Amino acid sequence: MYASFFGLSQDPFSIAPDPRYLFMSERHREALAHLLYGLGGGGGFVLLTGEIGTGKTTVCRCFLEQIPADCNVAYIFNPKLTVGELLQSVCDEFGIPHGHNGPGEETAKDCIDPLNAFLLRTHAAGQHNVLIIDEAQNLSADVLEQLRLLTNLETNERKLLQIILIGQPELRTLLARPELEQLAQRVIARFHLDALSLAETEHYIAHRLAIGGRHGALPFDRAALQLVHRMTHGVPRRINLLCGRALLGAYATGQSVVDRKIVAKAGTEVFGDLPAARSAGHPKAVAAGLGLVAGVALLAGLGWAMGVKLPWTGASPTAASSAAGPHIAAARPAASQASAALAATATAAATDHFADLFTTLPRAEDAAWRALAADWKATPDAAADPCEALPAQGLQCFRSTRTSLALIRQLDRPGLLTLTDAQGRPAYALLRGLDARNATLLVNGQPRAVPLATLALYWRGEYATLWRTPPLDDRLKGEKARAAATAQWVSQQLATLPGVATPASGAAAGDSPRERIYRFQLAQGLVPDGQAGPITLMLLNRATGVAEPQLQK
Repeated sequence: MYASFFGLSQDPFSIAPDPRYLFMSERHREALAHLLYGLGGGGGFVLLTGEIGTGKTTVCRCFLEQIPADCNVAYIFNPKLTVGELLQSVCDEFGIPHGHNGPGEETAKDCIDPLNAFLLRTHAAGQHNVLIIDEAQNLSADVLEQLRLLTNLETNERKLLQIILIGQPELRTLLARPELEQLAQRVIARFHLDALSLAETEHYIAHRLAIGGRHGALPFDRAALQLVHRMTHGVPRRINLLCGRALLGAYATGQSVVDRKIVAKAGTEVFGDLPAARSAGHPKAVAAGLGLVAGVALLAGLGWAMGVKLPWTGASPTAASSAAGPHIAAARPAASQASAALAATATAAATDHFADLFTTLPRAEDAAWRALAADWKATPDAAADPCEALPAQGLQCFRSTRTSLALIRQLDRPGLLTLTDAQGRPAYALLRGLDARNATLLVNGQPRAVPLATLALYWRGEYATLWRTPPLDDRLKGEKARAAATAQWVSQQLATLPGVATPASGAAAGDSPRERIYRFQLAQGLVPDGQAGPITLMLLNRATGVAEPQLQK
């Protein structure tokens, strides 16, 4: 209904699980890392908990997309089952035939025997098996005990079934019960998914609006964003409900920018008369305004359904109020109209200003690389590709086409952003700083603060940077010798980090370098694979104090 009014091609705040709107905060990435770590954990239980709407299903969906092809998955989303129904469901999900021979009903043994045979057969073929149970807080104690017994299916080397339990916080309380202590001791990784911070809430809103087709600044002012976070407590599903209703309220009154008052009204409609809503204005005024918003929204909906274009759609905020009638104009005092006009003017000016700056950015990537190398006090040969020349100075290039701002913050180093204008013309900007609201770009030798919402119009995730390689002996010859020396350096660095060098309580003896890398990656919120790739080495450099340039905060 309000999409075209705000320059959107579709509703960005639908609560339907659309993968195009996937937003992975640092917490979500860490939760995903725990699930992936569990795949190599040798069996047992992995636990993921979180409040309703915090994104557990989003993480699980992303996890399923990254599971290797040699992994068989059984997914149970209705856990209100008896022991017999659970075993039947597990067999059905894995595609295992089961049944009862002779008189009487099917027993647990009729399912466990073919399941065990399946697990042994797939293990011999080099395959892994994972059972995922969603809404696991609804599992009964006897079903949980049966799940524990399933993890007894094993060979001499490893357990044959990995079980992942996903549920609300009550699941943690359930597993703390004395009768389930044996199961709790088999949990090899657990993570509680917290809600988004204020900064992450802003990024989440900006992300969904950008995917929905919005160009330009956010249609929420600063105070509105703060109130959205306070009323939703940073829970993504609640953010979607509130922001969608707030945009509808702004559309209904012809306002191009959502302010605190609109958010408060929308919050009362969606969540009830919350304290956060009452603090935004007098209760009676809020209640009176709700009738107006609801009435105009209903009118807008009827007009939209009947194919009638209402007077204020497509018009400027001021003209919209007048055309809609005196009662709507009265709901928007002159001060509010002036504020909206000023905000729209400032947004347009900021966007136009960066459009002018964009034309001055270098179009040659080599020139931008040399500016980045200067931050590292490196001097690549002018006639050579910088990424080929810099290794001789102990530096390596890193490139990615799908980088998030969260990862850039974590890597914490200057880098090159590939920007593209509306005509598809590329340019290159040196990123020198990053905070919650702005990116600092080097333009014509001068630092320029660019709002993240504006940057999102030009940047699609292409990022490149440098990192300092391990200090190896120059006399080493051959790829194998250098790889062995690098592995030894990584082990030495990891040995200096608490909690990485020493295995966790209960870990098997003979802790391997790969397992130590796993633990380090997990602690850093990376997707763990036990391999020391460029991102892992960059974060290892940062954790151990290797001298490298850092972003300005």
